[in-house]
Amino acid sequence: MSTREDIVREYGAELGFDLVGITTAEPFLRDERAAIERVRAGMMDGLHWYTEERVRRANRPKVLLEGAQSVISLAISYNTGPPADDGNEPRGKIARYAWGDDYHDVIKKRLRQFCDGLEARLGEPVRTRIFVDDGPMNDRAAAERAGLGWFGKNTNILTPSHGSWVFLAQVVTDIKLKPDTPLKKTCGSCVRCIDACPTGAIVAPYVLDNRKCISFLTIELRGPIPKDLRPLVGDWIFGCDICQDVCPVNKKAAESLEPAFQQRHDFSAPELIPLLELDDEGFRERFRNSPVKRAKRVGLQRNVCVALGNIGDAAAIPALANALESDSPLVRGHAAWALGRIGGHEALASLQTASNRQQQKEVHEEIQDALNQLSEATKA
Repeated sequence: MSTREDIVREYGAELGFDLVGITTAEPFLRDERAAIERVRAGMMDGLHWYTEERVRRANRPKVLLEGAQSVISLAISYNTGPPADDGNEPRGKIARYAWGDDYHDVIKKRLRQFCDGLEARLGEPVRTRIFVDDGPMNDRAAAERAGLGWFGKNTNILTPSHGSWVFLAQVVTDIKLKPDTPLKKTCGSCVRCIDACPTGAIVAPYVLDNRKCISFLTIELRGPIPKDLRPLVGDWIFGCDICQDVCPVNKKAAESLEPAFQQRHDFSAPELIPLLELDDEGFRERFRNSPVKRAKRVGLQRNVCVALGNIGDAAAIPALANALESDSPLVRGHAAWALGRIGGHEALASLQTASNRQQQKEVHEEIQDALNQLSEATKA
């Protein structure tokens, strides 16, 4: 006869979740202390909502659901193979988790189905509250304690079967379930993720300075990307997978079977110049039902300018010159920076023309910095 725990796991697998684990609703005190230390050290600056109060709520399931007894931790893979290689035009990179449909919508719908079906499967009333990376719930702490994986030094959860290429979801419930045992695995002496991070965002094993992370810079940050970090962003225009790409555990990760997360056309390595030409309506259409819409049109085009500047292909100069007339001062400023990086007579002429027009102070400073950079390069 199947136990309640068996029923939970079998039902999760039936609905397409790759991993299902169970833990208690006791607080995640170690993780709470670590997160508060990061907040107090300023490492979460830029995320105004990430407060000490939120950290405490996120690590105390019994605060999130009155009468909570257990947390059902689920994971589903988004590992859909290598990125496409479609041509020689300047192309950027999008983090793998955003190659398909928006995981919030896909997984939430499935979690609701899971919760609705639990009562019938278990034959008793069930109260639940669900989380998919969008509420005050420490997904990684729950997943670790439920035995889904272990904390990697890059702060991701590493699962033995699917690596870190997984979306995590939690169901806090008032039914009492026997908890699973946490894994005893660790990263050992491996520091590949730390060594590979171009911005040095992984400041120590298991400690991430969010302010330096390319994912934060290209998604959450609403203002200008700090100038000293722009060259280090490379060609990433939405998120970053570097610390995951170099992880040995991910080399053997099973591929995802979920149709919703399969790679959309021209999403893993999109052609950059057309993205600069999108208006708001074009952006919404291009990234409908995609996580990329979270960056907003202006944020994405800011990132595209930085990527084009780092790639250094002169073919991008006309598009960047047009971007100097964008309706967004943020895009105009980063276009100027990119033109200064690429250089050449055409870039210089575009910057000089833009400099002669009345510009917002910050944009004018970006243009002058770019012109100074070109002048110094000419002298050299």
